[in-house]
Amino acid sequence: MVEVLLVIGLVVAAFVGFNIGGSSTGVAFGPAVGSDIVSKLTAAALMTGFAFLGAWTAGRNVIETMGGQIVPEDQFTLGASVAVLFFVGLALLISNTFGVPASTSMTAVGAIAGLGVATGTLDAAVMLEIISWWIVAPVIAFWICAVVGRYIYPYLDAKLKLDQSPGALLTVDRSGAIPRPAFGPNTTIREFGSIVLVVVIACYMAFSAGASNAANAVAPLVGNGAVGIDAAILLASATIGLGAFTIARRTLDTVGNDLTELPILAALIVETVSASLIAMLSWLGIPASLAVSATMCIVGLGWGRATRTVTIGQALGGKSPGMSVNALTTETDENVPRVGEESETDLAGRNLFDPGTTGRVIFFWLLTPSLSAAASYALFAVTSL
Repeated sequence: MVEVLLVIGLVVAAFVGFNIGGSSTGVAFGPAVGSDIVSKLTAAALMTGFAFLGAWTAGRNVIETMGGQIVPEDQFTLGASVAVLFFVGLALLISNTFGVPASTSMTAVGAIAGLGVATGTLDAAVMLEIISWWIVAPVIAFWICAVVGRYIYPYLDAKLKLDQSPGALLTVDRSGAIPRPAFGPNTTIREFGSIVLVVVIACYMAFSAGASNAANAVAPLVGNGAVGIDAAILLASATIGLGAFTIARRTLDTVGNDLTELPILAALIVETVSASLIAMLSWLGIPASLAVSATMCIVGLGWGRATRTVTIGQALGGKSPGMSVNALTTETDENVPRVGEESETDLAGRNLFDPGTTGRVIFFWLLTPSLSAAASYALFAVTSL
């Protein structure tokens, strides 16, 4: 019976990892795919490799937190572990079916918390610390990007000019005996360097996603000693990769095309800030949501950019900024208007984010952890596994 439960546990863990790959790939590489910098296939390959690197390093700390600090390790019997992982996978499957990048960390912690509340073993101090960071991290992400959008972004945009030129980025020069890559007809060194930087930072996000999310698939099995941590990380990484190559295509479309149309510079800022926050929390052992932080970065950056139409004094005096969602694709020259002198016309461009899609994403962020926590509590309140 124990062997059967272990096999079931491994299958369910693989199912969870598969759904994590589907969700996190969209968050990490959505801006790069949406900007036509990398293909979905390339994004999946990079996601697989860097998620494994993140899980193998900082991810160990998160596995320890979720595998024995929220509730004691002895609560993770094989039956309980299978049930917790099943609820996580079911909630994530629902969100991936609708093409929404769910918060896998919040969903997994919700399921474990449901077990702890039902059995009276929840460590309230650890849970309070995790929830506190869930609140603080998106706020930090929003305000960092809001400050960048208001005071720094237009100057970076004017100096760097990271717009993509028409035509292929690279071509193959076949004039010699050996074909070799060459810049496209309109590609500049600056453009090529900026695009490489976008891909590098997307890989950094994938690292952060692996560090934070691998625990969501395997922490219960590691907590009860059924699987060693190294083997668990390999299992999580492999199944995250499988999800990246398959169901991630829908979340890549949602983040890269429906939720936002990010220019290169904006993608760089969003990815850097959100990945740094999650990497820091992972080293601290805090399971946190890359999806939430990344989206709050997008909204904060656009909001900060839009508020350049008024000064702080005017805002305090009751004048509202023109809250356009078209704030990040402005073509500026070297003479950037000062804060309060920029008009709403200056901020015209493609939409920063679609309010309807944003609302749908937030709804599923709230729904998936609520479902996993409620289902877990209901099961463990009436039965002992």
